[in-house]
Amino acid sequence: MRLLRLTVMTLRLAISRFGAGWMFALLTFNFNRITIADLGAIAVIVTSLIGLHHFISFFQIYWGRLADQHPIFGYRRTPYIILSGLGSSLIFLLLPSISVGLGARDLMATIEAFGLIAFFGLMMALNGSSSNALVAEVTDEKNRGAVIAFIWAAIIISGIISAAVSQQLMPVYSHEAMVQLYSLTPIVVLVTTLVGILGIERRISPAEHAAILAAQPQERSSPFASFRIAGRMMRSNLQVRGFFFFVMLAIMGVFLQDAILEPFGAQVFNMSQAETSRFQQSWGAGALLGMLLIGTISSFFPIAKKSLAILGGLIIATSLAIIAIAGLTHQGMLINPALLLLGLGIGSFNIGALSMMMEMTIEGQTGLFMGIWGMAQGLGNGVANILSGALLTLLVESGLLSTTIGYSLIFGVEALIMVVAIGILRSVSVQEFKGLTRKELGTALAMDTAN
Repeated sequence: MRLLRLTVMTLRLAISRFGAGWMFALLTFNFNRITIADLGAIAVIVTSLIGLHHFISFFQIYWGRLADQHPIFGYRRTPYIILSGLGSSLIFLLLPSISVGLGARDLMATIEAFGLIAFFGLMMALNGSSSNALVAEVTDEKNRGAVIAFIWAAIIISGIISAAVSQQLMPVYSHEAMVQLYSLTPIVVLVTTLVGILGIERRISPAEHAAILAAQPQERSSPFASFRIAGRMMRSNLQVRGFFFFVMLAIMGVFLQDAILEPFGAQVFNMSQAETSRFQQSWGAGALLGMLLIGTISSFFPIAKKSLAILGGLIIATSLAIIAIAGLTHQGMLINPALLLLGLGIGSFNIGALSMMMEMTIEGQTGLFMGIWGMAQGLGNGVANILSGALLTLLVESGLLSTTIGYSLIFGVEALIMVVAIGILRSVSVQEFKGLTRKELGTALAMDTAN
């Protein structure tokens, strides 16, 4: 019976993240390809636009602490997840028109685009912080690896499904087909969120919540104080600082290619929109295989989460090197196998790194620390998107290097960033974090209260 309850909970948590995967996939394999390659927008503007919402991820610290302190009808996660998911999905109704304006290089369309994506970032910061905190609270260390594997499997499956739907509704770009595709987003997000999330979280009484707060030496001022507390933890705790920079650089190493992979296929190999949409399916299939395999194995055999993250990072770096070689030698046949290998690496990396993120928290302060790690993820994604577009504009669109050499150099830089991240991870210890952080957190909270 316990196994059945765990299985049902895992499946529902996975379903609840389907909408997030759908939205991110549309932004990074479809919106970027259409706006840059089909409509002629400036690459660095589009990739900066896609990366903007990640920079707003620092609000995860605020949202996480706000949810810790202010339940809605006794729930600290569920209402925040539902409201943020619906809010973020509504911007997709406007993106088809925005893409046309960006292609025409219209100033007002560019300003509107950045405003919409900023709102999307605020909502996704709330969604990510609340969703990660919920997973951390309803799972234990033994089962967490398998749960995370299935959740990320759902996110990747949603990306694969969105790519398949895109192939059917829009094999080649047309504005009408794009409107039809993007209008599905609010429906997909709301339905999967409600089906997945309702009833998972246990409602707490006011007395229980008061007891949770009383057990922690936390300040009673505005949740914006969380930024000050996070800053003190970063300055004083080597483990917090090291893990933060590992997460940020590793995410850059995974996602620097994200906004330029489809334009790479279009501009180097003359691939159609339908052909480049298969890139999402190739790496997604590899990630699914990797996560399901490793998640299942980790449920039966104790495997160090750090080892899984390091293994995944090395595989990712290798696959990026192969993609760079494919571009240099114009061997298009290497791309999909390399993307399958990339997916396998991402699968191993996700389980290892995300499990470590959820272990590197302190009871009663889960939202705060998941916000800090979420901010590192967001910064890594944001820098990756902007850097990829900037390099593409600087190296290729400027005519400094050929298209082939420019893209290959970008993939090589991405592989190097991942290797650096792995080096930082080797110095991080969950045990040292828990030993040092509880005392230093109490000091940081006391200092904030005194001020």
